[in-house]
Amino acid sequence: MFFCYTCCSLVGVSEQHIPSVKLPVKIDIIKHPNETDGKSTAIHAKILAPDDVTIYTYPCIPEFENDKVVLVFPGPGSVTVHDMMQCLRHRSHDSSEPRPKRPRGEEALRATHIAEDPGSRTPDEAEGAESGEYPLQRVVFIDSTWNQTNRIITDERLQAVLQVELKTRKTCFWRHQKGKPDTYLSTIEAIYYFLKDFHEHCLAQEYRGEYDNLLFFYAYLHSLITRAKTSAGKL
Repeated sequence: MFFCYTCCSLVGVSEQHIPSVKLPVKIDIIKHPNETDGKSTAIHAKILAPDDVTIYTYPCIPEFENDKVVLVFPGPGSVTVHDMMQCLRHRSHDSSEPRPKRPRGEEALRATHIAEDPGSRTPDEAEGAESGEYPLQRVVFIDSTWNQTNRIITDERLQAVLQVELKTRKTCFWRHQKGKPDTYLSTIEAIYYFLKDFHEHCLAQEYRGEYDNLLFFYAYLHSLITRAKTSAGKL
């Protein structure tokens, strides 16, 4: 065992042997109360990025400023990471001025149009892009089996939060749930891929492995399980 699932501390290993990762945004993980600790990868993020990751057990959900937070979860109203920042800027602008708010789908279409044609930005949008100021402060993930997520995703406290979907990423998780698409990721996979896309599309920086160590435990367990399955003739 490498860590205690209850107190999120290392067990039988020194901190100097474990990498530490600094994240560009804060991560809030909402864990389903019936999620089995030993099957959850959320703790990987907490151990490896302790200053930037907080785990809550549902029904505990922190208060959010909805124009500064996103929820990474697939759904009909979700947007891509590429379009996310523009959607947040629209929300921030809408909250500061009394004007009709665009439907979520229209926000996504507007952001996509701007991404394809930067010249179509409004003066406010252009100013935000040039200033390099990013409205995103927190990213929320749900830690649960996919069959149990409905209880959390339908909570009224999350209904105003912009949803983001990682539509092009495929899971390598060894407990992939039958009947679910391979784009349904484990918690640590979702965190890693979101940050990688955020780094490239929102920070506009070349990715050089800044968050690879978030997969430190995941990669080890994946190789261990793969070897065991190979030895047992299951692969």
